[in-house]
Amino acid sequence: MKILIVKLSSLGDVLHNLPIVWDLRAEYPDAQIDWVVEEAYVDLLQPLVSHEDFRGVDQILQVGLRRVKKNWKKQSLFKTLKELKHQIKGLQHSSYDLVIDTQGLLKSAIITAVVKKNKRAIVVGLGNKTEGSGYEPIARWFYTQSLQLPSQTHAVDRSRALAASAIGKNFPIRALNPPQFYSDTYQQQLENLPNPLGLEKRKYVMFFHATAKPSKSWAFDHWVELGKWLALKNLRVVLPWGNESEKMISHQLAQEIPNAIVPDAFSINQAAIINLQSVYVIGVDTGLTHLAAVLSHPTIEIYVDSPKWKTEGYWSPSIQNLGDKRSPPTVEEIQKAMTF
Repeated sequence: MKILIVKLSSLGDVLHNLPIVWDLRAEYPDAQIDWVVEEAYVDLLQPLVSHEDFRGVDQILQVGLRRVKKNWKKQSLFKTLKELKHQIKGLQHSSYDLVIDTQGLLKSAIITAVVKKNKRAIVVGLGNKTEGSGYEPIARWFYTQSLQLPSQTHAVDRSRALAASAIGKNFPIRALNPPQFYSDTYQQQLENLPNPLGLEKRKYVMFFHATAKPSKSWAFDHWVELGKWLALKNLRVVLPWGNESEKMISHQLAQEIPNAIVPDAFSINQAAIINLQSVYVIGVDTGLTHLAAVLSHPTIEIYVDSPKWKTEGYWSPSIQNLGDKRSPPTVEEIQKAMTF
């Protein structure tokens, strides 16, 4: 049995798709399970790569569609087509029996079409839009089977339901079969690695204030008030950023919060270590906050302008989900949720 998972991006979406690897492996322990992902998120899958003591993902097939889209105006049409041809060639090494597209976009559906498949291969994808998630109905044209789901379906549950349907199984029940993301061994390894920022374990709190969608942002003054409260407890606030505008806000916050630091840019691998060695991760509905949550680390997810039910971390008591769409939490609510 050769199975291909198609989930290209983004950071949080890839993380919320990880449990289907464990679900599929439980049913097909000897199958070849591969995954197509955008090159920027390969590191999220590396801890699940199969080796002699562990069976997870056998091959990570990376594409750079975002890079091609970004650069196509800067280069010739010939060079763009040559790059796309090269990427397609990289998807032709295995002939798959089952292809599962959990993204539901035209680009991911096209991937299911260009990968090599056997004549009787099944291609399974989403049959409808679920609230708060991207979906392009044209994608259904590329599937042999489409699954209809309730409009309000958690991101993790959506992927797991689709994978279960693809192999003819009942949808996983949260209480009986909670999602698994990474192995306990991997998390222990992260705990023992040197801190990329040179910080002492359990002496700092991560503030993921930045988000691609401004409406998801928590108020600047709230971050300042919470940061000052943590400083009184002798905890340093770390203010990461992803671009220059976010970096500017981090520096503005650092001017208001005693002993706060604005680190240099760090990788996804480093983010996993930094998150896991903190005392708390506090962040808005964004990928690096979800990275802490899938590690079941003490995390407070702040919901401001996105529905809590869609991505809340329900698999660990260490995760607190505060606020909701158009109902952001107060500073006091977050303070009460934290235990030291």
